[in-house]
Amino acid sequence: MAQAQGLGKRYMKAFLKGFFVAVPVTVTFLDRVACVARVEGASMQPSLNPGGRQASDVVLLNHWSIRNYDVQRGDIVSLVSPRNPEQKIIKRVIALEGDIIKTIGYKKKYVKVPRGHIWVEGDHHGHSFDSNAFGPLCSADCVELFIQKISSKQMSTTFKVSLGLLHARATHILWPPQRWQKLYPVLPPERKPLQREQE
Repeated sequence: MAQAQGLGKRYMKAFLKGFFVAVPVTVTFLDRVACVARVEGASMQPSLNPGGRQASDVVLLNHWSIRNYDVQRGDIVSLVSPRNPEQKIIKRVIALEGDIIKTIGYKKKYVKVPRGHIWVEGDHHGHSFDSNAFGPLCSADCVELFIQKISSKQMSTTFKVSLGLLHARATHILWPPQRWQKLYPVLPPERKPLQREQE
């Protein structure tokens, strides 16, 4: 009986040791390398959630691939919402710094994406909170909400959002099984920049 108790204590000690090693390793992996996330809403239809509310896609989010903010046109990225920092949104990168883009409902018809910025949009334009609402995403030194000068007795608010709010790049659809696929950077032809910065 004493031998069984000693064996039980050894197993418990080994389990706790493994647990206290596995938890920090897992948390670090999920925070720095990759994780999975369920995509909600219609903003990325038809690329993600083509069935609407019937089924949500589950995607692999690769944190490691954007650690240096290296994104390209057409990438689907996850970022912290400029409206609600507790929420992540998923959008497509449409333009990079120096590109000139024709906007959809933004306060200016054409925008030259400033240095250190990117322009993101949802694929379903009528149902997306994106750069057409908050402007280009900017470099890490300009995380702020600022109010532009009052002109013609109208006050306009513009969100300047840090590229540091980029969370991850969506690389694969994992669920439902019939939609398993790699997500390649694809830029819709009608949303290509009018002028691209020399690459």
